Amino acid sequence: MEESEDVPKDFIKLKSEKLSVDEVSELVVSPSCGAVSLFIGTTRNNFKGRKVIRLEYEAYSSMAETEIKKICRYVRQKWPSVKHIAVHHRLGLNFKKRKNGRKKPMSGGLIYSKVWNSNICVVPITEASVIIAVSSPHRVESLEAVTYCINTLKASVPIWKKEIYEDEYSWKENKECFWANSEK
Repeated sequence: MEESEDVPKDFIKLKSEKLSVDEVSELVVSPSCGAVSLFIGTTRNNFKGRKVIRLEYEAYSSMAETEIKKICRYVRQKWPSVKHIAVHHRLGLNFKKRKNGRKKPMSGGLIYSKVWNSNICVVPITEASVIIAVSSPHRVESLEAVTYCINTLKASVPIWKKEIYEDEYSWKENKECFWANSEK
C-alpha cells in the first residue's frame, strides 16, 4: 500500500460470527505507524464466585453503530496522530425459536426481541465479545485511544449484557453507563 493511499479509516462491525484478533489488528496496520494497540474483551467463566455459562447480548444495532462512530470522531480530535480505528463487537450465535418454545442454533439471522426491537445474541465462554484496535505512529496515543474507546463504549453504546449462570441470570450494569447512574 502506498502511503498516499493510507488515509485514516474507521472499521466498525457488529457481527454474529466469531471475532478474529488477526483480522481486526490487520485492519489498522499502517506503514506510517509503529504502534498497534488492542483490547480484547472475552467471556470469562466466573463472576464473584458464581459459574458463568455464557453471555447474551442485546443491542440496538443502528444506534450502537452511531455511538461508536462518535467515539471514533472524538479519538481523532483528542489524538490527531491516530491512523486507523477498528471496533468489532460480537453479538453471538444465531438462534430461532422452535414450536415447543426452545431455541436452537440456526445459520442466518438473530433472535429478534419484539419488546425492545433489538437483537439478542449469545457469546460462549473464552470467546471474544469485543476487539478494539488502534494504530498510531507511537504507542502512547494508541494505548490511550484504546482505553478511551472501551471505557466510552461501555458507558454510552446501547449494547446490553446478560450473564447466564447455572441456575439463573443477571443483567449486568456497567459502572460507567451514564443512563444507569442517572436513575439512582
